Amino acid sequence: MMNHTLFRMGQLTALGMLALLGVIDVGGGTGGILSSGLDYGLWRVAAAIAAAAVWLPAHRPDSTFLPRIATLLGLQSLLLTALLAGRSDVESIWGLAESAALLGVLMVVARRGRAAWAVPAVAVLLLAVAVVPLRSGDLGSYVTFSLIQALAGAAAIGVGVYLRTLEGNRQRAVDAVRAEQRAEFARDLHDFIAHHVTGIVVQAQGARFVAEQDPKRVLLALEQIEQAGAETMASMRRMVGVLRDAQSRPDAPLAPVAGVPELAALVEQFTAAGGPVARLDVQGDVSGLPVEVSSSAYRVVMEALTNTRQHAPDASSVAVQLTRTPKQLFVRVSNDGPAPRHPAPRDRPGYGLVGLAERVRAVGGRMTAGPGIGGGWIVDAALPLEWSVQQ
Repeated sequence: MMNHTLFRMGQLTALGMLALLGVIDVGGGTGGILSSGLDYGLWRVAAAIAAAAVWLPAHRPDSTFLPRIATLLGLQSLLLTALLAGRSDVESIWGLAESAALLGVLMVVARRGRAAWAVPAVAVLLLAVAVVPLRSGDLGSYVTFSLIQALAGAAAIGVGVYLRTLEGNRQRAVDAVRAEQRAEFARDLHDFIAHHVTGIVVQAQGARFVAEQDPKRVLLALEQIEQAGAETMASMRRMVGVLRDAQSRPDAPLAPVAGVPELAALVEQFTAAGGPVARLDVQGDVSGLPVEVSSSAYRVVMEALTNTRQHAPDASSVAVQLTRTPKQLFVRVSNDGPAPRHPAPRDRPGYGLVGLAERVRAVGGRMTAGPGIGGGWIVDAALPLEWSVQQ
């Protein structure tokens, strides 16, 4: 609202200045009839009004209409200058209002016009502005004014190009932030949805085997499946909504969904879903962690647990260890399953560890994943606690 008000005030100020210059033009004598019968005084007034009508409104970036209409304004100005230049019977001010309006058009075209159209339009306008003083009759006396207006035109181009560069850099920065945000939500979509869906599949498989022996356990499994499914659908609606429209404001907060305080519940859910028994061991005070460190640690554990469930069916236990030192938070997730002799082929490329490594690197940390010396699989991550301050 404030920007719109300032823009309107700027428009009124510009119109007031053009009106003042028009009064000076009239006081300096702008009337006269060409041999063709045209009143060049009215022509100059109409040209100034037309130029003001072009550069005063707000224009969208990369406009094609703006440079095309600006080219027409420049050509008509050159035509009038050609008709008046060198005429001894014409003694008047050349048209200060028209010159100022053309300078405004020149700046706006350099700022908002599409490059392919703006370059020739700027050339025509700069020439038109530079030669306008030659209309006053005495060519020798007004060459200096022509040079001054040419310099003013070059300054207008420079201002327009500078503002165009600033807007381009700002837009690229916004696009980069939006792309990173969308990538962040895509990683969240994998981390949270894949974890819940995998748990649903495991619970459904377990319920099928115990259906005949213990119906009560089937009811409990169905309740857990229902809860996990509801959480999955809610997360998917929020995240897909953001991915679909980069301009929309998501219902979900942009802050991380979960962090270290939620690890205990995550480990309990993993154990309750069946399969290996997970244990959480925390050494040191993990309260007050930076948000990016806390959320990254949560995602490291979540991805490691999901991979254990998918790729280590023979594991009987999973150890989740968090150790806080004055400068780093260490996260280790290990299982006691047999070490794979050969990499197992996958039906789809795995984005979990790739996205996880990117997330850990993004906060200045490092991560390794591989078979342990005594068997099983180990995921280690070291997250610096002071990185966000130093950066």
